[in-house]
Amino acid sequence: MEQQHEHQQHDHGNHHHNMVIENEINTTVSYKDNVLRVHLEDNEGVALKLGVTHEELIHLIVVSKDLNEYYHLHPTQFNDYIFEHKIDLTGHSYRAFVDINPKGKEYRIEPLPFKGESTAHPHHIDSVLQVDQQLTKEVQGKIVEFKHDPFEVGKDSKLTFSIKNDTPEPYLGALGHVVIIDDQVEEFIHVHPMSDHETVFMAHFNKPGVYKLWAEFKFDEEVIAFPYVIEVK
Repeated sequence: MEQQHEHQQHDHGNHHHNMVIENEINTTVSYKDNVLRVHLEDNEGVALKLGVTHEELIHLIVVSKDLNEYYHLHPTQFNDYIFEHKIDLTGHSYRAFVDINPKGKEYRIEPLPFKGESTAHPHHIDSVLQVDQQLTKEVQGKIVEFKHDPFEVGKDSKLTFSIKNDTPEPYLGALGHVVIIDDQVEEFIHVHPMSDHETVFMAHFNKPGVYKLWAEFKFDEEVIAFPYVIEVK
């Protein structure tokens, strides 16, 4: 997978497009008895030293394979190697993306498959994402309008989210977070606002295709994700 390295845009948008990164980290994700466990070590089996990124040592993005379920988690450190998070996952097939900043090591985010609690067989036909024609969404009474530049491979696209009936609170050191994953659940983009005062983001796409985007904003101590399906030409 070509790694865009968007997850290190924590300085509001300095891009590292098309950077192919050698991965020096071994990452495994497992799920048992309602506990999601992340095991981290370097290629020599040594525990990592992690830098804090947006107030957390680890951002764990979990999606169902059909992208209908989405979770942005911050597991608790269990020991030098393991982080854990208790969660009920009732589906069958999931993918995890572990967003970390290991000190002194090169790291590339990759999709990590794991099974949920369901014993049912997954559908043989994957769900087909329908590109949204309506870009104003209401979730839990909050209304967000999404406007964007044309989506083109190899070019920056500005993403603007206008909250119509409320004002977002700071969330993990930013006014919002945007996560974008392609319909094959392989490409991962995690970006933050370009400034501390506006819910405007910049994303860069390395491959064409259909993507699902979640824009996360915090209201009254609760984080709400607004989903959109887009197509990159």
